[in-house]
Amino acid sequence: MAIESLLGPAACKKDEKALQFIQDITTNVDSVQEKVLAEILTQNANAEYLKRYNLGGATDRDTYKSKVPVITYENLQPDIQRIANGDRSPILSGHPISEFLTSSGTSGGERKLLPTIQEEWDRRHLFLSLVMPVMNLYVADLDKGKGLYFLFVKTETKTPGGLLARPVLTGYYNSEQFKRRPYDPYMVYTSPDEVILCHDSFQSMYSHMLCGLYYQKEVLRVGSIFASGLLRAIRFLQLNWQQLARDIATGILNRKISDPSLRECMSSNVLKPNPDLAEFITNECSGGNWEGIISRIWPNTKYLDVIVTGTMAQYIPTLDYYSGGLPITSTLYASSECSFGLNLKPMCEPSEVSYTIMPNVGYFEFLPHESSAPYLTNDSSPPRLLELVDLEIGMEYELVITTYAGLYRYSVGDILQVTGFHNSAPQFQFVRRKNVLLSIDSDKTNEAQLQKAVDNALQLLRVFNTSVGEYTSYADTKTIPGHYVIYWELLVKDPNNEPTQEVLDKCCLAMEESLNSVYRQCRVAENSIGPLEIRIVKSGTFEELMDYAISRGASISQYKVPRCVSFTPIMELLDSRVLSVHFSKACPHWTPERRN
Repeated sequence: MAIESLLGPAACKKDEKALQFIQDITTNVDSVQEKVLAEILTQNANAEYLKRYNLGGATDRDTYKSKVPVITYENLQPDIQRIANGDRSPILSGHPISEFLTSSGTSGGERKLLPTIQEEWDRRHLFLSLVMPVMNLYVADLDKGKGLYFLFVKTETKTPGGLLARPVLTGYYNSEQFKRRPYDPYMVYTSPDEVILCHDSFQSMYSHMLCGLYYQKEVLRVGSIFASGLLRAIRFLQLNWQQLARDIATGILNRKISDPSLRECMSSNVLKPNPDLAEFITNECSGGNWEGIISRIWPNTKYLDVIVTGTMAQYIPTLDYYSGGLPITSTLYASSECSFGLNLKPMCEPSEVSYTIMPNVGYFEFLPHESSAPYLTNDSSPPRLLELVDLEIGMEYELVITTYAGLYRYSVGDILQVTGFHNSAPQFQFVRRKNVLLSIDSDKTNEAQLQKAVDNALQLLRVFNTSVGEYTSYADTKTIPGHYVIYWELLVKDPNNEPTQEVLDKCCLAMEESLNSVYRQCRVAENSIGPLEIRIVKSGTFEELMDYAISRGASISQYKVPRCVSFTPIMELLDSRVLSVHFSKACPHWTPERRN
């Protein structure tokens, strides 16, 4: 089958090879999946985890499914702890665990530690190399300019056994596959690698922006990993444009950029006096009008490259405002555990984004979502999960993966809906993370964590003989950075002894101290989440909320207060009943996690 008939004409020879690869692996996904599972089980045959289930060297799907259970992270935690503590025996993988990738999902308030092996970086690099050949089918001449991407490394720690623990992108940017990547005219960034690899978030962001401004006429695409990251960059420009313009006018780098390698790189390769450009930036930024600022400063931008699926969809209106309505592309779907799929129609509307599963990167199974809960147990007879070829359009499934790095029938917690097929490979829309209530950036807060935070804050109200009758929440993304908003209806038993403004402000901080380490890192180290806000509403507000829900068809006998809201009329009702507003006056405590 000719590539042109399904994907389109390749931009160059290199792209033609990549597009043919996509066609090949999506044409018969069942045989590819069978081969992938056999490779994983053969490679890891001496792993202790697999030996527990007496596979006897079998590599076929039926034996594997009948003997190995579906698990969650909690089931795997004892084995991961052994590896973290220094046990180098083949516990999960036949290959040595080279490091841990830290997931943004949490377990017991800490990031999850997910094992990886050195060869996995080759697999991830291959997956990422497929993005631009697809993009080039839809946008011409991307080799004629640069990409302004706000890419960062994050905090690294070490386990007691000496293994690195870091986010997947931090690991990738530090890998030889990234650092020694060959020159590709379709993948030229405005920022040198030293900017990406700088651990100081301010210095890295400042340098990214300075590079982007210097090359403003050459920028053809602007992006970050998540939509929230790009909006944070725009906010940074709003706060720092005067100093940036001064650097450009004089050719002298801001003294706050103190990292020696970064300073040397910027001074030698980027900085030179350009008064005309400085004047242009001043004119665009000084008037207070930020609508369409991306298109105004970077006029040749063809699209924004950010993830806007799942919880990131809440940022689409703000992106449209700042970009003047530029197309938004979500090109890929991946996680700390594994790479998953590519968007083969990247210029579609954000609401229509579907990812085509790449069946070569791992072995995939699927739980029909409605009946998934009973399967995630230690039951000795595992369920019969569905294969890629068994899935139905319109159905929702929970993703279960088996990876080369040592995860076996592992429930990722992502809910996906099948939207179609490319050849025989299913295409999915990402629906949501299972059980996630609030999310602004890489944080994920579930209902139990929110309840614990409320309970801890209530300790401050006891001396006032006051409690919280009801509460709900939402993620406010209209501010940059976004922040959590919690609505409280208080039960005050003594009107002459009500909680003071100061105490209610402290309740905000108490809630933040109770939230998981990912939230606190985003809040403290990365400034990607703003101070938590509590809005006190009038007595009777939640009764009105119930009346409204019943008027729309909810059952009075089954109604319960939603712990997170997003429906505009409900938000308007709540905000019309607000008596007072409170914020954290300080940041919660956060230090890099110690891996005991």
